[in-house]
Amino acid sequence: MKKRFEYLIPSKEDGKFILKDADTGLVRTDIYVRDIMLEKAVENGQCIKFDNESQRSYRKPMSVLDNNKVVKEQPVVDSRIMEDPVLSFIHNDSLKLKPETLVMQDLKWKYLVRSAMRGKNIMMTGPAGCGKTMAAKTLVKALDRPDFYFNLGATQDPRGTLIGNTHFKKDEGTLFSESVFVKAIQTENAIILLDELSRAHPEAWNILMTVLDEGQRYLRLDEAENAPTIKVAKGVTFIATANIGSEYTATRAMDRALVDRFIIVEMDTLSKEEEAKLLLKLYPDVTPEQADTISEIASMTRAEMISEAPKLSSAISTRLSVELAGLLSDGFTLEEGAEVAIYPFFDADGGVDSERTYMKQVVQKYCGTAEDEDIFNAEEEEEQY
Repeated sequence: MKKRFEYLIPSKEDGKFILKDADTGLVRTDIYVRDIMLEKAVENGQCIKFDNESQRSYRKPMSVLDNNKVVKEQPVVDSRIMEDPVLSFIHNDSLKLKPETLVMQDLKWKYLVRSAMRGKNIMMTGPAGCGKTMAAKTLVKALDRPDFYFNLGATQDPRGTLIGNTHFKKDEGTLFSESVFVKAIQTENAIILLDELSRAHPEAWNILMTVLDEGQRYLRLDEAENAPTIKVAKGVTFIATANIGSEYTATRAMDRALVDRFIIVEMDTLSKEEEAKLLLKLYPDVTPEQADTISEIASMTRAEMISEAPKLSSAISTRLSVELAGLLSDGFTLEEGAEVAIYPFFDADGGVDSERTYMKQVVQKYCGTAEDEDIFNAEEEEEQY
């Protein structure tokens, strides 16, 4: 069972604040504390007491660590990780390559890196706008390998995209022009991104079956019995992204045989605190109150979607939150930003009972509340006794 209170030791390294678990000494990236509170704690030689239930943070004297018998020992390090360069990269160096704007659990990031380095087929799942494609592209940059991108959701001709086309020229006769995909799978250690696999035509899935199968790994150029085949080169990694859920009407239920050819990396929807922190990193001109308001509205839509009688059929994605924050950074008001960036994604049919009217009421409510009192301030300094 998760402890209600956790104690963290703040410090500042290379101009950035970090939090270390007082028990283990490990850096904690899953807990959000505002920089202003961290700055005061560092200046005053204090630790942070974090309440997992209320998500509130408190500055406390370092002496409470002894009073609470917090053990500050470094974790035992597996000697194999230190000795094996591949394992060392996966568990240590890879974390340094993950940008702050990619909000992803360290464990899942290490699993993603490890799977790519071991040549696994990887499927990134999660709701739209949660960072699947960004995570895949970040991986490509981190590993510095040849990469190829194919948006299968926008492909109208799967055979032409994945195999190639046959052309007839009067002087030369029939010629076969292979696709870029054929070149990609013959490139050693390449990372091939198959974006929006869940929106692809079933013919594309059929073509990919043998390519993705660990025991086959080849592409057949034709249906004929003796048609030539192209072998997948050594070290090639396939990364697919997929939106799975009833709200994605253009997606198809993927064949289980196809899904079983992948390991799954599920991207999480950001918490309110994580999303607010991300918005502030992307747009320093946005105030903490504005970032909190945007994340509160987005979080409310996600909670509404899974309620017993939802008034919304879709939620505000992190991508939309980022767009709204960008508008506020460019001088738009919250109401103006919501008008052009948020409302068009909600159905206006139904008049006063429509989803769009509901969203307008929500935005107006949050705007009005934010002016009267700071209801989004999740960090307070506890009274010292």
